[in-house]
Amino acid sequence: MENLNVGVFGAAGKMGATTCQAINNDDSMNLRLGVDVNQAGTLIPSTSLQIEETVQNLEGIDVIIDFTVAEAAMENLKHAAQAGVHAVVGTSGINDVHLSELTRIFTNSNCIVVPNFSISAILLMHLSEIATPYFSTIEIIEFHHNNKVDAPSGTALATAEKISQNITEDLRDPTTDLTLEGARGAKAQGNIPIHSVRMEGMLAHQEVI
Repeated sequence: MENLNVGVFGAAGKMGATTCQAINNDDSMNLRLGVDVNQAGTLIPSTSLQIEETVQNLEGIDVIIDFTVAEAAMENLKHAAQAGVHAVVGTSGINDVHLSELTRIFTNSNCIVVPNFSISAILLMHLSEIATPYFSTIEIIEFHHNNKVDAPSGTALATAEKISQNITEDLRDPTTDLTLEGARGAKAQGNIPIHSVRMEGMLAHQEVI
């Protein structure tokens, strides 16, 4: 079986750089493309591959992995779909409108959107969905470092979506006297409050209470 030729978008970011390193250390894959507007012209560590500013062509690429932002990701994914290249999307902020568009354009290749690659996060979403019928109030608190540009996180939104699928009606907020706008967080599907914390040095963490 031939090695997979992989391109990484957002190659200089935390997840992108880690992915590049993992691909480079895997004998079954070849890192053939790295794209990152912020580090264009630099070399991907431990390789002779130069980071590109934008995607020029995907010839010879089997699959792309995207860790950018939603708007940029959609443009990258259009290129992938047109080229018949498979895609794995770990980018936050992919919403239902984006998903519908991806379903429409990926006809000759496959695309999977993964809100979180962590087994513990996936288990948290699954267990929260199971526990939902037994609680009348549910809230999500998610923590990330101060360099994360979006809020709430894709994981928090995906968790809220999972929970909302297992409730019979939208949750009711017991608060009757809101003295400061936004104090109860942003309301996701099912009227589930999400509270986003962004602090220097904070590691990714989420609680469902």
